[in-house]
Amino acid sequence: MRTKGRIRVRPDLLGLVLLTSAALTLAAPPPLATAQPGPSAAAFTVEEQRLDRAVPQEILRRSGFDAVAPDFVRSLRSADSYAEAERAVVRQGGRLWQRAVDRAQGRGPARGDLSRDDDRPLYWARLAMTRELRAWQPGFGLSESARAGLLGKLERSSRGQDSLTFPARGGGHDRGIKRIVVTGFDPFTLDRDIRISNPSGATALALDGTVIRTADGPARIETAVFPVRWQDFADGTVEQALRRPLSQADLFTTVSQGRVGRIDVERFNGAWRGGFGDNDNVSETGLVPVGDPASQPQWTVTSLPYPAIVAADTGRFPVYDNTSVTEVPAGATAPVVRPDGPTPGSAARAGGGGDYLSNEIAYRATLLRDRLGRDIPGGHVHTPVLEFGAGNTDPATGTVTDPAFVQNRLDIIAQLRSIITVAAEAS
Repeated sequence: MRTKGRIRVRPDLLGLVLLTSAALTLAAPPPLATAQPGPSAAAFTVEEQRLDRAVPQEILRRSGFDAVAPDFVRSLRSADSYAEAERAVVRQGGRLWQRAVDRAQGRGPARGDLSRDDDRPLYWARLAMTRELRAWQPGFGLSESARAGLLGKLERSSRGQDSLTFPARGGGHDRGIKRIVVTGFDPFTLDRDIRISNPSGATALALDGTVIRTADGPARIETAVFPVRWQDFADGTVEQALRRPLSQADLFTTVSQGRVGRIDVERFNGAWRGGFGDNDNVSETGLVPVGDPASQPQWTVTSLPYPAIVAADTGRFPVYDNTSVTEVPAGATAPVVRPDGPTPGSAARAGGGGDYLSNEIAYRATLLRDRLGRDIPGGHVHTPVLEFGAGNTDPATGTVTDPAFVQNRLDIIAQLRSIITVAAEAS
């Protein structure tokens, strides 16, 4: 039985947020229609409305990404048809993703004094672009369904989802190269601290398109970033983005921010949404909505080589094989915590990664693995919470960055790279 509520909330929790608690339509472009009046400020999303605050503007200015939205507007203004607008949206979205990847990997000028590993410029620049696209009123007329199609293309191209591809296998230099898929998330809990960064998104930028050397030879990593929004997941954004790459991959790991001071390999993923508010302050509670619900399991299981990962010396943060879940046992009505995993016939209430979107992306990716019949290693890894330095913990008085904050993020990225290398070698 599925229960589902949809309310607007203001999240105000500490730490474990991706633990507690779509693509937009891919069909052919909808028919164009007479242009409607542009949206008022109230018509922008909750995420987009945060853009006008001082911190996002500072992050954009200090990274040089404040020029992204004006460039995008100029590109839109030159579009005289839906087809031209579509090309502009995909081109500019892809450029934003590549610019963020290049900055993170040290290519080209930094165009600002924020450290290159920072994932926040990508997040805020994308929102600046979606806000401009939402307000744009072209001369050729644009229905709201057609606008939604453009917004979906902008989301996918600017998140690396369109470029989540591997070279075809052949007899050349790519022969024998392992293929690894890694995903990250946007920053979240922005109403608690709008300065927040997400080390999983920073890891995705740092690793996209890179080749790691393993004892078994080279492995290529392709990455993408996902939104912290319930509706996008219900719309199938995970499956749309990952179906093709997982059919080609030799290993995958979804990554998100988790607990303070530790890394967790989550053993079990549950089919339950616990209701914590997303980046649009929307709450969802109930069974994870997937295609073919009649064959939907309550639990999926990691196939990552967790014994090897836990045993390896990968970095400064301790790594755990997390087997705890929350379930409603068969025949019972009240949820209980099971430290050693679910019991037969139980209903999920939280996986090892909780009941928020980190658990859900792990559940969806591993379910997709199983439905594709892929016998490959895959699962979820939780990074430590990315913390600001001592004396910079109050969002009301703190700065957007500090040396400890940067070092913590760099250490997390390096350790995730090591964990992925261990997983590739053990597989």
